[in-house]
Amino acid sequence: MEGEPYDVVPCSSVAVDSILRIGTAGAIWGLCSAPHEARKQGLGGVAQAAFVARSASSCGFQYGLVAGICTATHCGLQRYRGKSDWVNGLIAGAVAGGAIAAMTRSWTQVVPMACLVSAFKVK
Repeated sequence: MEGEPYDVVPCSSVAVDSILRIGTAGAIWGLCSAPHEARKQGLGGVAQAAFVARSASSCGFQYGLVAGICTATHCGLQRYRGKSDWVNGLIAGAVAGGAIAAMTRSWTQVVPMACLVSAFKVK
């Protein structure tokens, strides 16, 4: 199987794979970082366990959502344009960065975050 996965499998399959992989990484990040935060807040017992569970699920959801948006946009652009170049990554990164900033509801950060993620996405 040669070429990119965008050439062989449907965009929806590539997006779901990305959501599962990156969402799992986000959940693991939440599981690793949340106990420290819970101790800093003075939580213990059931309250700490609930905080860790909420943090893991929130991180997993947010990471997966952004990964899905970025991957689906990149794949869709590549199929629409018929080209595999840096422009697809640039636009997909900008859309994903805008989605991250929109989740924070800080509209002044939409453009800077879109530029930052876009810069990381370009090969």
